Amino acid sequence: MSEPGNHKPQLLHLVLGGELTELGGTEFKDLEKVDIVGVFPNYATAHAAWKAKAQQTVDNAHMRYFIVHLHRLLDPDATSRAAS
Repeated sequence: MSEPGNHKPQLLHLVLGGELTELGGTEFKDLEKVDIVGVFPNYATAHAAWKAKAQQTVDNAHMRYFIVHLHRLLDPDATSRAAS
């Protein structure tokens, strides 16, 4: 449990991947086979999970994993508030 005043905001990130229809695209070949790796509390842990999955599938050029910045989707105004 965190102490009051030491609370860092959650910056949720989703890691997912699957086989793409085209090498340079972002469209998945089969949505039922998309691998949802998980939701992570910060970019560093999401990146570690992404890297591990990407290395496991390096032999398949059509296989791609992505990091989705959920915190930006959940609170799109947060970025503009932070820049102010």
